[in-house]
Amino acid sequence: MSQHRTSKSRNRRRSVLAVSALAVLAGIVTVGAPMALAGQDRAKSGAVVQKSLDGLVRGDGFPAALASVRDSKSHTRNYTAGVGDLKNRSRVPVDGQVRIASASKAYTATVVLQLVGEGKIDLNASVDTYLPGLVRGEGIDGRNITVRQLLQHTSGLPNYTATMPEFSEWRHTYAAAHDLLDMALKEKALFAPGDGWAYSNTNYTVAGLIVQKVTGRPIGEEITNRIIKHIGLRHTYWPGAGDQSVRERHPHGYASDTPGGTLVDATEVDPSWGGAAGQIIARPSDVNRFLTALMDGKLLKPQQLKEMRTTVAAKGFPTGWRYGLGIIEMPLSCGGTAWGHGGDFDGYENRNGVTDDGRSATVAVTALPSSLESAEHVNAALDTALCAR
Repeated sequence: MSQHRTSKSRNRRRSVLAVSALAVLAGIVTVGAPMALAGQDRAKSGAVVQKSLDGLVRGDGFPAALASVRDSKSHTRNYTAGVGDLKNRSRVPVDGQVRIASASKAYTATVVLQLVGEGKIDLNASVDTYLPGLVRGEGIDGRNITVRQLLQHTSGLPNYTATMPEFSEWRHTYAAAHDLLDMALKEKALFAPGDGWAYSNTNYTVAGLIVQKVTGRPIGEEITNRIIKHIGLRHTYWPGAGDQSVRERHPHGYASDTPGGTLVDATEVDPSWGGAAGQIIARPSDVNRFLTALMDGKLLKPQQLKEMRTTVAAKGFPTGWRYGLGIIEMPLSCGGTAWGHGGDFDGYENRNGVTDDGRSATVAVTALPSSLESAEHVNAALDTALCAR
């Protein structure tokens, strides 16, 4: 896009959230998270989950919170708190659709790894193998960046969201993948490829372009055919160009240009700024179904799933967090780990995870946290949902 100025207020908000790896990221913070509730019956565990959502609304000021929790036997329970619309005070739609933002990275990575399994992409090949001459900038050379480094955030590519304008300026503006890449390439490399770790949405913009080059079809179409339709996610979709709405019943999302500022209805927004890094809309229960199918090996061959779950240390993330290929390994307060990738998009935030024994949960709120403390409370709510039994 033509707008490249750095938004100081936006960067302040992202800096606060990034301390806990929350700016368009995903996961669960173990600090202050509740311990496991083993031995309590479903009613009691459900009450604990509901209490955590109520706390997000009453204590942290989120307009709404909703969650979908699926146990290892595929039984699902849904929860809501707050109001779905601040104007008319309507109820929060149970399991309503939300913008899942950077949770979309797990879907993009899955498609890339499917193509790896088909012999069409090599994880260790350079970006230039597929997009010759496209990725160039100060300290940036696509000949030295591998596909694996894109998916694992070890490429050193700068994050285009760091230079995005205020929400009120971009919300109704369309941005193509090449526009987002151009924004990033105006900045210098964060480090030499493989010499560090830094979360960057640009990595997934490039990964999406590689998928398009290899298949001849856009990443959204490949995600739709290879994942959404393949496993029957009836309430998940990739918004088409110009589609700024949310199709099904949904809670309204709210945003402000500054942390703690006046909230405005942000439900209608052009999602192209997320692209391959964060464009998908889904119900929380569908996110659980996707994660469960992914970890059950229904979307990837064993070797590619192993690659996805091979992690590296993620600098700046909470202790114990490690990043795989489009998915994060996160410790739980009740023991073990969860695999997930939530995300933030002005108006909505979600956190999700699935355990190796088949429990999954997705928690969503209808505004971005205004403080690190509030962000940690959202993450703790996910920990509660995954640990309550």
